[in-house]
Amino acid sequence: MKPDFVPRPLFRRGEVLGELIIRPFNSFASLEASGGIVILLAAVVALVWANSSLSESYEHFWHAHLLVGKNGFVLDKPLHFWVNDGLMAIFFFVVGLEIKREILVGELSTFRQAALPMSAAIGGMLVPALIYFALNPEGPSAKGWAIPMATDIAFTIGAAKLLGARVPRSLLIFLTALAIVDDLGAVLVIAIFYTSDIAVNHLLVTGVSLLVLAGINILGFRRPFPYIVLGCLVWLTVFLSGLHATVAGILVAMTIPARSRFDTDTFLRRAQRILDEFDCAGTCSYSVYTNEDHQAAVRTLESMCRSVEPPLHRIEYFLHPWVVFGIMPLFALANAGVAMNLGDIGATLTSPTSLGIILGLVVGKQIGITAGAWIAVKSRLALLPEGIGFKHIYGGSALCGIGFTMSLFIANLAFAGEPILDPAKIGILAASLISGVVGLLVLHLGTRKGDGK
Repeated sequence: MKPDFVPRPLFRRGEVLGELIIRPFNSFASLEASGGIVILLAAVVALVWANSSLSESYEHFWHAHLLVGKNGFVLDKPLHFWVNDGLMAIFFFVVGLEIKREILVGELSTFRQAALPMSAAIGGMLVPALIYFALNPEGPSAKGWAIPMATDIAFTIGAAKLLGARVPRSLLIFLTALAIVDDLGAVLVIAIFYTSDIAVNHLLVTGVSLLVLAGINILGFRRPFPYIVLGCLVWLTVFLSGLHATVAGILVAMTIPARSRFDTDTFLRRAQRILDEFDCAGTCSYSVYTNEDHQAAVRTLESMCRSVEPPLHRIEYFLHPWVVFGIMPLFALANAGVAMNLGDIGATLTSPTSLGIILGLVVGKQIGITAGAWIAVKSRLALLPEGIGFKHIYGGSALCGIGFTMSLFIANLAFAGEPILDPAKIGILAASLISGVVGLLVLHLGTRKGDGK
């Protein structure tokens, strides 16, 4: 998961190919690290708010209703719904863009590249789910088996970045690729296991809309407007069909064009010709303000820059900061606020629900991810990335126990309106804290300064 969150520079022939990967990935990792801090602050605010004298206002605020629509069709839903089902659909849309790009040109583009993070991610989902289910085999709490399967990549990368040069860059790339597979698994689980009765008529409209989106992609439409309009229709029909509305984000992302209008060689030739014309169009200094030829050249070059960048990259670059610094902190603020009775905290943490989540995220992630990676390497399906060993994989697997936002999201689906939701949230918060501390200690004690170079 190494999106181009900064405009990709034009590299001269002969430059090292690694630069094409390292620079964008560094920008991504820095953004995720900063975003993790903002999300953490939002969660702290939510906890303080929910446990203060203003706790009633916390519940009242998120349950205040917001009406959207007109002419007889109105969705009257609380703010909590618009955050969890509306804004989170944008989050999953960005996740879908990342998945598509990684499959096409990234760490999941070949079987050899994909085998290690895929095997590790599958292990990191199965073992936590089995541990939770062993402690909660029946009753209302059994529905929460998918909660410890999730990994919060913003916190995981943010925590790893705290160790600076001790964390190899290849480990960060491995963790982000693993998180992509983890997110895809979460979407499939939501679509299959956390879905109410299906309304086939709305699902048919969803299918037709997706076919139209795919069609305009094939026909070469690159403007965002038709994708936005049809994407909103897909979200609405997915919601009305009974599937969770956030699934729409992944589905629409798969239809976004991943190719530019022309290749880089064509861009270089045309751009050079325009720059030559710009150079001959008048004197230097501030002539661009008064010289129409200069202005025309600038506008043409600007249009070419938009055309050479694939819409998938451009949209991802635009939305990702809004997701990291806006949507995810807002989600944490809306969902992390749980009232804690310190006198009962021991009993809460040892309840089957909380204990299943804690052991699943803390122990299950370490066993599952490490074992999955070991099987992939020993079976020769994959190789360990250069510069890392299983001590790094194990430390990274501990950090992946930071489920937080994704685990909270699944908990809300599993236990909506039920009294065990709060113990589940407390278990998620405790497990995420333990996993972060354990992962940092393992990586700090097991690596040398300079490993990350």
